[in-house]
This record gives sequence, structure tokens and C-alpha cells, in this order.
Amino acid sequence: MSTEFATTAQEPPIEQSSGSDFAQLSRLITREGLLARRPVYYAVRFSLVGLAFVGGWVALFVLGDSWLTLLLAAVMSVVFAQVALISHDLAHMQVFSNRRYSENGGRIAANLVMGMSYGWWMNKHTRHHANPNHEDRDPDVSPEILVWSQGQAKASSGVARFIGRRQAYLFVPLLMLEGLNLSYNSFRALRSPIMKRPAVEATLLVVHFVAYFGLIFAALPPGKAIAFIAVHEALLGIYLGSVFAPNHKGMLMITSDMKFDFLRRQVLTSRNVRGHAFTDVVMGGLNYQIEHHLFPSMPTPALGRAQEITRRFCAEKEIPYYETGLLGSYREIFRHLHHTGAPIRDAA
Repeated sequence: MSTEFATTAQEPPIEQSSGSDFAQLSRLITREGLLARRPVYYAVRFSLVGLAFVGGWVALFVLGDSWLTLLLAAVMSVVFAQVALISHDLAHMQVFSNRRYSENGGRIAANLVMGMSYGWWMNKHTRHHANPNHEDRDPDVSPEILVWSQGQAKASSGVARFIGRRQAYLFVPLLMLEGLNLSYNSFRALRSPIMKRPAVEATLLVVHFVAYFGLIFAALPPGKAIAFIAVHEALLGIYLGSVFAPNHKGMLMITSDMKFDFLRRQVLTSRNVRGHAFTDVVMGGLNYQIEHHLFPSMPTPALGRAQEITRRFCAEKEIPYYETGLLGSYREIFRHLHHTGAPIRDAA
């Protein structure tokens, strides 16, 4: 894994100032106005995704009893994933500075439109941001199904131990079930004390699934309807996994005896994905994972400029800043999964 320290030649060295390294970086980011809301951008983005969502359901009835609807199911998996990315931005208050607006918008996008509990996901994601890749504190690397370190592999049992032997090969097939996993955990969390508005979330989830299954079975005969749902759910899971997995999987795993300040904890455990405007759209800005973790409320269109500043700042502070291409990130993930499963294979 190579480390890159790219700098902008025409810019002067970063001024050394008082405060922590992160405080210095924050002043640079604030000076550029990169934390300001971007209402026009989000209005356009929401409108385009909304039109695609409504258009997809209209197309389902236009196509009717046809196997071409399976292609539409693939398209709708992309649309649903884009709704999930909108929910993510709302949860981080990137869209509205008002928390109530953000939460209400998040529940509409996540619960009603996508069919995932906003409250459950928000609680889980907040803990992840606080302790990314921490073996004991980050729920995204808990060894429930997969193991993310050799220490977890040695202590694994049950399903995680069974899957861990070949988890690099099973990773993509397991992602096909991620949509079902999100729905299952969403309903299971409704009785959890972490939920702020359980009745509202439950109502929105029920409305979503009644409409989802009702529209599909109204437009298609049972066999094609089931095939549509299977394709849609499988590709949705793969898409979401393809967007979120490159962010941290295969990067530094943190244990309780490791001590890092906030800046280094976020940078060293995150991976940026190089690309272009198309990558930004497909990944919803999460390809700038380092900057997103440092400034979670930063609107998506500001992340590109923030990367230039952050990468240069890290170079001058001699903090490893890692980025790679999308395919390269997947290769690293599969190598990491295979490596972490070695203790299970060796014990077999």
C-alpha cells in the first residue's frame, strides 16, 4: 500500500499556528468557506433523484408483463442507492443547518422512500465516525459475519468462524443480502431505546413496504414480481457495499492500546478513491472519505477542494494520506479479507 503526499506547487507553505493540528486544518477549511451550505446543489440533486424514482415506478407499469422489467430492477437499485446517499448527507446535516429539518428529511428519505430506519442507521453510523476501524467500538467492523483482523479471527466462533475461512470469496455474495439485512435490522431496532421517534419510523417503514410490494405485484405476475424484487435487492446490496467498503476496509485497524489524536485517527483509518466527476456521482462524494470523516457536515460539492487542502496539510505534517483507484481499493479489500481469515484456515 503506497502513501502519496501530493502538494500544490503554486501555493505557499501552510502557516504554522497555535492549537492542535486539526484546529490548524479547520481554520484553513473555514477560511475557504467550505462548510457553507449548498442549497442549489442539493435542490438539483434531490430533484433528479426524485424524478428518477417516480419515473422508475411509472416505467414498471408501462413495461408491464415483460422480462425487461429485470433491467428496470437494476436501474432502480441505483436509484435506491442514491436515495441512501441522500439520507447519509441529511443525517450529517450537510443539507440543512437545522437539526429538526435534517432529521425529518432523513426519515422521509430513509424510512419512507428507501425502507431503512433512519434512527437505527444514524446511531450506528455516529458510533462508526467516532471510532473508525476500532475493533471494539466501531460497529462496522464487529465480527458478526466477517472478521476484520486476525485477532478477531482467532477469537471467532459460530457463523463468523464458518464464513471467515473463505470470506474473501463470499464477500460479494454476502453483499447481495445487504438490502434484506438493512430491512431486518430496521424493524428489529424499532423497540430499541436508541429510537427517538419509533412510532413515526415504524409507520413510515410499513407504508414503504406496503407500497413497494403493492406496486410490484400490481404491475407484474407473481413470478416476475419475485424476480424483480430479487434482482433489485441483490444489486442494491452490491451497489451499497461497493460504495461503502472502499472507505475503510483494509485500512489500519485500531485497538484500545493505540493512541491517536482526532486528525490522525480519521486519516490513518480512511482511504480516498481517485476518480472524476462520474466517481463523485456514483459514490455520492464518499470517495473523499478522509475529508468526510474530518468534516462530516461539509456539503458534498466542497469535498474536492477540501481534499487539496487536507492532502497538502498532511504532507507538511508528515501524516500518511492514502488514496488509490476504485479497482485498486477492491483488490486491497479482498487481500485484507483473505489475510485476516488465515488463523481460521490454519486452525482447520
